[in-house]
Amino acid sequence: MTKVATDGSSDIRVVLVTVPNLDDGCTLARRLVSERLVACGNVIPGLTSVYRWEGEVQEEREALVMLKTTAAALPDLKTRVMELHSYDVPEFLALPVTDGLDPYLRWISGEVDGPITRTGTTR
Repeated sequence: MTKVATDGSSDIRVVLVTVPNLDDGCTLARRLVSERLVACGNVIPGLTSVYRWEGEVQEEREALVMLKTTAAALPDLKTRVMELHSYDVPEFLALPVTDGLDPYLRWISGEVDGPITRTGTTR
C-alpha cells in the first residue's frame, strides 16, 4: 500500500498550512479529513509569523496545521485548501516523508485512499 523507494522515501507527505487561529485550523483539518484528502491534521496554536507582504514586514499570531496525506492526493488537496482558506496566498508546503513506522504510513495511505481493515475492523 505505501510505496517505499530504494532511497528510503515514501509516497506519504506532510503538508504545512498556516491559518489565522485555532478555530480556523480545526475547521480546515476536520473538513479535509472528512473529505478523505488527509488522514490526520494536527493544529498547533500560538505561532508568531514574521514575513514580508506587499513590501512591509508583518508580524501575526497564527496556528499551524500539519496534514498527513499521500503524493497522489496533493493536487486535489492543494485545490481544496485554496478554496477553503481565508488568505489570498496561503502557505502550502508539501514535505516528503523519508522514514516512518510502517503501520502508521500504511494507515495514512489507507485513510486517504480508502479505509483499510485490521483484524476485522475498519478504521
